[in-house]
Amino acid sequence: MTAAACACGGIAAQRPQTGATVLPDILIHLPTIHCATCIATAERTLGAEPGVLSARVNLSLKRALVTTDGTIGATELCTALERAGLPAHPLDTGRLATGPDAGARDLLLRIGVAGFAMMNVMLLSVAVWSGASDATRDLFHLISAAIAVPAIAYSARPFLAGAVRSLRAGRLGMDVPIALAILLATLMSAAEALSGAGGHAWFEAALSLTFFLLAGRYLDLSCRRAARSAAAELSALDVATATRIGAAGPEAVRSDALLPGDLIRVLPGQRLPADGEIVEGETDIDRAAMTGETLPVAAAPGDAVAAGETNLTGALVVRVTRAGQDTQLARLAALVATAETARSRHVSLADRAGGIYAPLVHVLSAAAFVAWWALSGDAWHALGIAIAVLIITCPCALGLAVPAVSVAASGRLFRRGLLVKSATALERLAEVDVVVFDKTGTLTTGTPAIADAPQGTDLRVALGLAEGSDHPAARALAAHARRAGESPAPVEHRREVPGQGVEGTWQGRRVRLGRASFTGGSDDGTSALWLAIDGQAPHRIRLAETLRDGASDAVAGLRAAGVRVMLLSGDGAGAVAEIAARLGIADARGGLLPADKVAALDSLAADGHRVLMVGDGLNDTAALAAAHASIAPHSGLDAARSAADIVLLGQDLSVVPEALALARLARRRMAQNLWLAAAYNVVAIPVALMGAATPLLAALAMSTSSITVSLNAVRLGR
Repeated sequence: MTAAACACGGIAAQRPQTGATVLPDILIHLPTIHCATCIATAERTLGAEPGVLSARVNLSLKRALVTTDGTIGATELCTALERAGLPAHPLDTGRLATGPDAGARDLLLRIGVAGFAMMNVMLLSVAVWSGASDATRDLFHLISAAIAVPAIAYSARPFLAGAVRSLRAGRLGMDVPIALAILLATLMSAAEALSGAGGHAWFEAALSLTFFLLAGRYLDLSCRRAARSAAAELSALDVATATRIGAAGPEAVRSDALLPGDLIRVLPGQRLPADGEIVEGETDIDRAAMTGETLPVAAAPGDAVAAGETNLTGALVVRVTRAGQDTQLARLAALVATAETARSRHVSLADRAGGIYAPLVHVLSAAAFVAWWALSGDAWHALGIAIAVLIITCPCALGLAVPAVSVAASGRLFRRGLLVKSATALERLAEVDVVVFDKTGTLTTGTPAIADAPQGTDLRVALGLAEGSDHPAARALAAHARRAGESPAPVEHRREVPGQGVEGTWQGRRVRLGRASFTGGSDDGTSALWLAIDGQAPHRIRLAETLRDGASDAVAGLRAAGVRVMLLSGDGAGAVAEIAARLGIADARGGLLPADKVAALDSLAADGHRVLMVGDGLNDTAALAAAHASIAPHSGLDAARSAADIVLLGQDLSVVPEALALARLARRRMAQNLWLAAAYNVVAIPVALMGAATPLLAALAMSTSSITVSLNAVRLGR
């Protein structure tokens, strides 16, 4: 399969179709896919299901787009994928915004029109600047007007519309002086061209201003367009349908139609559509996404379960206690939405500088007009000088100063494996003095490893039992035994006991692998499997977590930079303390719910700290949105990646200290660019106020300042 296929999905598994094109009607989340083999397996599995017309997998979004004939649903498709070894969850397409970025395309088109018109008008202006006069000059002015006026009317529309909105709101935003300069320069130049009076025409300056500011706006947008609402992603991850057990038997209903007291059936591999209490069945529940617990937990009648958790091994009947917008998952989505809104209030350096700059430009321009009118008595000449002040001081360099640095720094971080999504992420990251890590899936891989296992015959028996279970600990044990070169013992009558373990018969003796209570072992609070063979004492198989690549270097690098490091996890206190000790993290807390993590971050913020949150699961999503800045691994859930400012594309955490160092350097470079823009104005404003700013000088000054800040930004990308 080609690289392009790996990035965008392989060849769709299809059946012949006739007639009009049918759009995908089912969207499935595939959180664990990572290669071409995963794509091929998913598409082959989906294509083999009756009722599926086509299936395409998008690796970058970890989604399958399935077109059906309406006879098969998302639940059946997810079950088929689970059987093929691919965890899958249905996404609600109605709640997930998926559309092309029309705003970026629109800006690019406006930039192209402004740039093309600017080059042509400048070519015509060369003749005028070289001394063309009389009819030749007037003709070139008219041709320039014919090119510039429609180009400006189209390309400058974002600034004109922004200025109107600002004035309606009773404030002077950055778009107001920009729009005023463009309009006055264009109207005055058009009047000069039509009158043939021989005065200056500012068409090239107005077009240059429009072009450079559009370029700055596009750079700013390029930093924002990867962002997506994490609250919307959480809603999309909600289970759309449920199997309710009614008087007439099982029936499929929408999850938001469930009521407290309803009985629902949840099969192995399915996520729970509502909060409730188990009334029938035993199983293992995977709560890693919601709470961060490393291993699945046993669940039996009377135990509480929550929407978003995954049923692993046994069929359940659950009595609903909370459904719809009352579930734990829905409350988490609301918490994330609130946190996102609060963080969006961050004001960038450019916006703060613009808030001071915009009123100053208006005052200077008005003062120039009044002073020159009073001195010369020529209102038309005074207006020309006022326009020169507006144009030569208009914030081209200011508009490029911050976005250019953001793009250069983002490109450098991307080459190091970090995708920056938010326009203000680097500024906020530069202010960080506390880094908070999640444990499972962030500092660790989330996959259990075997720390201590039996040898010889006992290991072969354990392997024979482990092959009969899909439990993560059993899979880890099987992989350990295979690496040790062992083959499975011939275990007969093997069966899995949901929530407990696996049992069977070996050489006429009963053998069991699973929890301490199932095998007769002694539960000492550590993560372990137990192997019981009739006639022998139970043997403990100790489990350990595997640290993510670069975790130790990341913690050490942050501490060396004077940054405080904390570990906040939903996992048990013992597991958290073990990882904290291995990494040298003094402040570690376990057993935290999502709201507890947000409360801890709020407490740090109240003490004046700026917190970077690094996490990967649903239980981290609210904290990622609430933190001053945030990073999520690409292996995390879509909701976590959407809530984060930066996505870690690789596996190595050691780039986190590098990101902080580069962000601090980028912030200094942004400040340098703002000072360069200010220095340019210190020189240019007196020239304009003295009436010495010709259209040529204005265009050259704007271009020089814009190129200067761009080159200063490019240095950061090296």
